[in-house]
Amino acid sequence: MRTPVVMTLGMVFAPCALLLNLISTLAPGWRLVKGFLDQPVDVVLYQGLWDICREQSSRERECGQSDELGYFEAQPVLVARGLMVTSLAVTALGLLLASLGVRCWQEEPHFALAGLSGVVLFAAGLFSLIPISWYNHFLRDRTVLPAPASPVTVQVSYSLVLGYLGSCLLLLGGFSLGLSFAPWCEERCRRRRKAPSAGPRRSSISTVYVDWPEPALTPAIKYYSEGQHRPQPAEHSVAAKSKVGFPLPRPPPKAYTNPVDVLDGEGEKSASSQGASSRSTRPCLSSLPCDSDL
Repeated sequence: MRTPVVMTLGMVFAPCALLLNLISTLAPGWRLVKGFLDQPVDVVLYQGLWDICREQSSRERECGQSDELGYFEAQPVLVARGLMVTSLAVTALGLLLASLGVRCWQEEPHFALAGLSGVVLFAAGLFSLIPISWYNHFLRDRTVLPAPASPVTVQVSYSLVLGYLGSCLLLLGGFSLGLSFAPWCEERCRRRRKAPSAGPRRSSISTVYVDWPEPALTPAIKYYSEGQHRPQPAEHSVAAKSKVGFPLPRPPPKAYTNPVDVLDGEGEKSASSQGASSRSTRPCLSSLPCDSDL
């Protein structure tokens, strides 16, 4: 994968800013003092955070000059010493994180680590910009930053300019690397959308279940469920079969009679036949048909 442009800019700006801030911190060139009455015209003093150098005609340079006015004890100088050293240390840490996050011997950069390095580098830029701006604000104030009286003039020197440039590069490089958080946040949002839901949200109030006794229902309701009638239990069926009350008398069975004389006109038959016919004419007391009917 090709390295993104924002990471490339950050990796270019940050080392350049580190070099410029290092020169600005160590070089004795924060303020230029010249125009001494008791000195040659070409004599100038370069005042820095750690040293004061005397230079004449750009040929002779003598450092380690004595501080007779208490320049190193001024508050802007003391604050600038601490914050500039802190800025250098934080810049080195940011570059280490950036080198690990941008590539780190892998095909795709680590966007989260690169974004974190951008935040660190941006903070380093603020640490260097604050003391430089404060020093520049009191540059010509002789009560805060001691200097010889007039006609001695005080001017901005090269170290202060390099410090301004290094601070701006740190801010730009840190902001550029901080934009690496955008792909990382987009990837996290995509994964969160694809992740399955954890299920319905549980209520904060717990549910209490109470086992109430089952109410006594009528048989028509009790043995009817799911659209079907259910058979009653054995004890209920036996009780249902038992009869209550007294038996009613049954009516006697009706006798079957044949009103038609089927033997009419058969007078010449034998007596046995007549006896049989006479028996047939008598009404039968049973419920079945008589033999003569058959």
